[in-house]
Amino acid sequence: MSSIPAPDEYEGSLTPAERRQLTRRPSDRAMIVTLALTGLIAAFMQTLVTPIIPELPIFLHATSADATWVLTATLLAAAVSTPISGRLGDMYGKRRIMLVLLIIMVAGSIVCAISFSLVPMIIGRALQGFGLGTIALGISILRDVLHPKNLGGAVALVSATLGVGGAVGLPVAAVIAQNFDYHYLFWLAVLLGLVAIFFVGYIIPVSTLRSGGTFDFVGAGGFAIGLVALLLAVSKGSVWGWGSPLTVGLLVGAVVVLALWGVFELRQKDALVDLRVAARRPVLLTNLASICVGFAFFVISATAPIILEGPRPSGIGLGNNLVLASLCLVPLGLVMFIMSPVAARLSAARGPRTSLILGLVVILAAFVTAIFLHSELWHIILLSTIVGLGVGFAYASMPTLIMRAVPPTETAAANGLNSVMRTLGSTVSATIAGLIFSTHVSLIAGTPVPTTEAFRLVFVIAAVVTLVGIVLGIMIPRRGRAYGDTASIPIQRA
Repeated sequence: MSSIPAPDEYEGSLTPAERRQLTRRPSDRAMIVTLALTGLIAAFMQTLVTPIIPELPIFLHATSADATWVLTATLLAAAVSTPISGRLGDMYGKRRIMLVLLIIMVAGSIVCAISFSLVPMIIGRALQGFGLGTIALGISILRDVLHPKNLGGAVALVSATLGVGGAVGLPVAAVIAQNFDYHYLFWLAVLLGLVAIFFVGYIIPVSTLRSGGTFDFVGAGGFAIGLVALLLAVSKGSVWGWGSPLTVGLLVGAVVVLALWGVFELRQKDALVDLRVAARRPVLLTNLASICVGFAFFVISATAPIILEGPRPSGIGLGNNLVLASLCLVPLGLVMFIMSPVAARLSAARGPRTSLILGLVVILAAFVTAIFLHSELWHIILLSTIVGLGVGFAYASMPTLIMRAVPPTETAAANGLNSVMRTLGSTVSATIAGLIFSTHVSLIAGTPVPTTEAFRLVFVIAAVVTLVGIVLGIMIPRRGRAYGDTASIPIQRA
């Protein structure tokens, strides 16, 4: 584990302009709003192309299978870059790395905006995926710069942006896609990215809490190769065939590479991920519970649009257009946003472990209800609202549980790894749901449509996974080694 640099080392790592910037103290509210806005913009990139998925093969002159790489590329880039950028943020300054990620995201948006074929669109979407790393960095910045009394609510708010940005941004993307050329979606992304760069550069103070050391290039490469292989096998296995040489080879290769990577990381002084810290019971159990939350969150994101937009003759579809279906999912994000301060107060009073367990219990109740109620419009709105409530409590608690159990110089890397666990849960969820929906179908006008039994089975599996998450949450210690006040910017005590 790297030692915390002495104050004189901090001064040597800052330029004169950066030291002058520290003389002005932005308000806590301004920093919270800036980081929340940045998180919303980054999360919006996830659902940016959702409205045009059916038309992508036509737009890009590609097959349907190849067009799915427009989504997969963003997922892979986000999963790989988030922990790496977290480690870089711990070493060289979180604000600096956040600005770099936002610049890469804007560059990717420009590439997409001028693309008319598959390869450049995939490249641009991969670059956009880097922007999701700003959410984990934003949470880590809050730990460094906020007054302790404001930290819990701020962390809950910024953590919730991962769901809020996608849910609220989806109707906006749907309206643009339905009424204008799809390239305007990416020009909007460029504009939003520039707004985020301006406010982060102007409002967020220079990061002075830096771990120093050297960057673990070998560890970063091994992690990237192993994780990409794993996510590719999980996300594409149903397309390539679970017994195909490619899928099996990727799965075996991922296990081997990640095992060797773990052995290598344990021997490194400046490891990409401190596995000894990651193996601590609070961190490990929180990350495992994060997989369950990510799984549950994606189930509602995947099933609700199919039900809302499916043809009525199927017996399960409600026949709504894309804009109306998107509006029905807005409560999912709004509830997460509205409940974030409530979740923060609960965590402060009863501990973040309680918030995590409560959130998972609420999600479990939603999926048990969904097994029987999923055939009317109000059923789906109710389901998404309850899931949003539960996910809001869970997302608010997980960064706090992580930050309490890791040293301040590893905050961003630890939060980045936690984000990867959520992504892994969502990927597994998408794979299982896709497999069930493709094997439990009925033909409507010659088109295969998932059956009611398929949705019930998905909801049952989601309920079981959520129950596992509850057990993991209960196993998290109520008390453990906690790191105290770690703010790197001088603050006034109340």
